[in-house]
Amino acid sequence: MKRPIRLPFLVAVALLAAGSVPVAAAHTRVRTPEPLGVTTTAPVSAENARVGVLVRGGVHYCTASVVHSEGRDLIVTAAHCLTGSGSGGIEFVPGYRDGRAPYGAWAVARIYVGDGWKGREDEDSDVAFARVVSRGGEEVEDLVGGNRLVAGAGLSPVGEAVTVVGYPRARETPVSCTNISTAYGGSQQRIECPGYSGGTSGSPWIDARGRVVGVLGGFQQGGATDDVSYSVVLGGEVAALYGEATSG
Repeated sequence: MKRPIRLPFLVAVALLAAGSVPVAAAHTRVRTPEPLGVTTTAPVSAENARVGVLVRGGVHYCTASVVHSEGRDLIVTAAHCLTGSGSGGIEFVPGYRDGRAPYGAWAVARIYVGDGWKGREDEDSDVAFARVVSRGGEEVEDLVGGNRLVAGAGLSPVGEAVTVVGYPRARETPVSCTNISTAYGGSQQRIECPGYSGGTSGSPWIDARGRVVGVLGGFQQGGATDDVSYSVVLGGEVAALYGEATSG
């Protein structure tokens, strides 16, 4: 697992047709996929504000991001970030930087994980959604926006440029890297980018159209080394889980 750090303060698409249709849309701009394979500090931007840290008991331990949903209250991350002992009391902090929470902390209200993960922690099911509690009548997506999620049978970004944004445990700012995703087995994808260490599990993989096409996790809960990371290919199971979370 790519995991935790203690912080000095203490915080997530139209409905899918059964497992085959790209999730619907919030407008995002197209990214330039160059240079490839270089990890840098993610710039402050409207898009990167949708990515943040998961916090429990003052500990930053994973990354998550807001995805578009009808309820405007949904985040996506790795299943291993939201399950296990002590899975209560989790907050999502979008846009976290240098000990500051510019968009506040959002309490996780409900977690959605697939049967493959609940039954046997299947690495091909290492994706989860969570709904967060509104604050002052405002939903998290109202404040920072949300990326589209693309999932469904036969859909895969393998061979395309994707940008991975996440929070390593050694830093209090997010990192970003773009590279070409490649297949790993029949149900996983991988990317070579240095510096994706503990804390980056759950980081979104974002394509050139601003859509989430992967989530850092899966094989070895995201990878045993800092320079190669993995994601489940977001297939029919993830599409169905998204449908459950949005109707939830």
